[in-house]
Amino acid sequence: MKKIKIFISALLITAGTLSCTACGEKKEEAKPKKDLDAAVREQIDNIAQNDERLTNKIEKTDDNKNTIKWMATWDINPDNTGKNVPTELAVFQQCYNGEVEWIKVTFDNRYEKLAQAINSGDGVDFFSSGDKDAFPKGAVSGMFAPADDYIDFNSELWAGVKDANDSAMWDGKHYMTIVQMTGDNVACIYNKKTVAEAGLDDPAELYKKGKWDWDAFESMLQSFVDVDNQRYGLDGWWFEFGLMNTTGVPAIGLQDGKLVNNLGTSSMERVQNWLYELHSTGCVAIGVDDFGWTSRPEYIGEGKELFYPCGLYQFYTTPDIWKKTFGEDAFFVPMPKDPDADEYYIPCGMDSYVFVEGGQNPEGVAQYLNCKRCVLLNDELRAIADQQLVDDYGWSQEMIDMKNEMQSLADANPFIDFSSGVSSDCGSLLDEQLRAAARGIAPWNETFDSINATVDTYLEDVNSKSN
Repeated sequence: MKKIKIFISALLITAGTLSCTACGEKKEEAKPKKDLDAAVREQIDNIAQNDERLTNKIEKTDDNKNTIKWMATWDINPDNTGKNVPTELAVFQQCYNGEVEWIKVTFDNRYEKLAQAINSGDGVDFFSSGDKDAFPKGAVSGMFAPADDYIDFNSELWAGVKDANDSAMWDGKHYMTIVQMTGDNVACIYNKKTVAEAGLDDPAELYKKGKWDWDAFESMLQSFVDVDNQRYGLDGWWFEFGLMNTTGVPAIGLQDGKLVNNLGTSSMERVQNWLYELHSTGCVAIGVDDFGWTSRPEYIGEGKELFYPCGLYQFYTTPDIWKKTFGEDAFFVPMPKDPDADEYYIPCGMDSYVFVEGGQNPEGVAQYLNCKRCVLLNDELRAIADQQLVDDYGWSQEMIDMKNEMQSLADANPFIDFSSGVSSDCGSLLDEQLRAAARGIAPWNETFDSINATVDTYLEDVNSKSN
């Protein structure tokens, strides 16, 4: 029993590691904030002004600033990581005289601060639902407003993601506005040099041949791991859910407007038993022996570690930052395919937002989100956005191509797990206990028996509040 308590404490210490803004990041020297080259901004302006999908454009003047208030742990505007003005923000600036006012919060206090802002009438306009813990609980509690009065999900701009948005409705309304299901939520990061020196096949080549699956993944881990010689296998706080999601069956789903408990499915049993096996055979590094409970992504760059599954946000920085951690030969592939799944499912993310109750400029938020959709649909604007990955983050074409591959998988088989969005209590319970097998705490049958009835109760409580 003492072992379980220690394990849970370790998880709580690392709370927030599922957020791309709170996952073991190290402070780096601040970089000057960038602005787009004047010629690039003019190019964006010309393309966007001629795109008829963006309607009701606004003439830019000094006295008609179109400000939207954004509460989050991260800034949409250029920051000190070397990020430039995102293409969609430039479109918003050019076509709607828009600007985003950032209200900074921490991952742990963001809901508390949002509630305070709503109660005080401060007029926060929008909030991220991409962390998957905003919905449906934020709709049930009245923190968020439906998007239907502001976003036309039947329009040309939104038709491509209408199904995804319709799949996440509550009481017949769209509370989440999903701009895109994203493929960059969890990638399997590795170092090509380390793999080659170990005499292993490059995961990228295995993926191209259709051979990158659980079996290949496990075989590489078994071949590489040698703890006595500081050769570690699988690290981080993202890999459990990343691998669970490859089954295509979410722990908590949403069907016909009701939350559904899938813990008892054969898919969940199968993946949990496999995770337990990975731990039992020494493939999991974190929490084992002298490795400790701190993730060590720098071991990828040092050649001491094989796989570090994490969000691609790790590469949305200047190359001196990500190469310092992962090395000159860093690369990434999708999480491996479940060989028994009917399709290639990956742990999808969501570029998704919610309109905050009491927001003062919901029309401006809709304009900004329309700009984001436009960049995805307009080939010329999307090419400019891709070029930013090269110019600002030092990406190779091979990296862009693999990111696009991952996006294609997300588009083909969109997948939303609502485990974190039921309630804070349910989210914490599932976050802790669904990791137990991969940490060697308990086999799946014991974990399932201990939590299933409680999860049912949580879901019944929320479902009872839906019409």
